[in-house]
Amino acid sequence: MAVHQELERLGIRNAVVDLGLIEILDGITAEQRLELKANLLKTGLELLDDKKSILIEKIKNAVTEMIHHAESLQKENFSDYISRKLGYDYTYLANTFSEVKGITLQQFIIINKIEKVKELLLYDELNLTEISYKLNYSSVAHLSTQFKKITGLSPSFYKQLKHKRLNNLEDL
Repeated sequence: MAVHQELERLGIRNAVVDLGLIEILDGITAEQRLELKANLLKTGLELLDDKKSILIEKIKNAVTEMIHHAESLQKENFSDYISRKLGYDYTYLANTFSEVKGITLQQFIIINKIEKVKELLLYDELNLTEISYKLNYSSVAHLSTQFKKITGLSPSFYKQLKHKRLNNLEDL
């Protein structure tokens, strides 16, 4: 909505706006581009106009898709999936990601997987073995090691904290 309004305000009428993407069918001036970029920033949105930034967003979206929709996708290595999905060699993607974001693509994947593990632990519907399988870990021990490395807590202790918080809330 904010993007539509800003485009209209700038007199840019021939544009297609989709989730995360604007395709401007007529050319825009450099001045319109700068003003659009500045005004989108005020609303918390960012205009990605260089190829590396766009590629990084595509990588992040592919990682999110694979982690959060794992049950609907075939079991596949992240590197193979991202490379196939984006049509680039994984080494190139990983190097570009590290250069721009300051962390490795593998670290980004692990952090996102652990966030998903935390979410699944809080739902309390799956046990650790099921979560491990769902997120394509080689073993529960591997998942637990990564979880502890990222959060400083074991998965079971993290789950206990949730139960303690709920009990404390019930006591109020």
